[in-house]
Amino acid sequence: MARLVKVALGAYYHLSMSAPDANSIQRATATTSVQATVDQCYAVVIDLENYPAWVEGIASVVVESRDDQDRPLNVRFEAEGLGRKASYTLRYDLSEAPHIVAWSLVAGDLARVIEGRYVLADDIDTNDVDTPATAVDYELTIDLAVPLPGFVKRRAEDKIVDAALRRFKNRVEEISSLS
Repeated sequence: MARLVKVALGAYYHLSMSAPDANSIQRATATTSVQATVDQCYAVVIDLENYPAWVEGIASVVVESRDDQDRPLNVRFEAEGLGRKASYTLRYDLSEAPHIVAWSLVAGDLARVIEGRYVLADDIDTNDVDTPATAVDYELTIDLAVPLPGFVKRRAEDKIVDAALRRFKNRVEEISSLS
């Protein structure tokens, strides 16, 4: 199922979701453009400790291990939403950074699978050649360990995409305007 989602301030994001049945793996992809460089977007993506300040539902983030470049590898999240609390640990793959940041579930109490990634690329379709822009593709796959009704899953997907794109875009553009 694909749909065009209108989020605040008239911004549109292409969102594609697939969900064959109520207990299936959920996949969501979304795309937008951010008025900032790839490096500025990447810096916000890997600044995981600050997610609770701008990502609704993330209560805490603890970086459990880092690579030799001091980038996050194993990260524990505590989340709240839809009347439930969840904790999960993700392993980050930064081998193609800053253009691709990927993650996968190591352990969690409400999900069997969480896999995702941000793909960041120079946006050559922008109208203003003097203003840098980055095309941001967001992909997420989740297989929940507990069954949820379809409408609850759709509401959760909308919140995740909102944080992954609209709030991400706002955060990056706010920080990049300060530099």
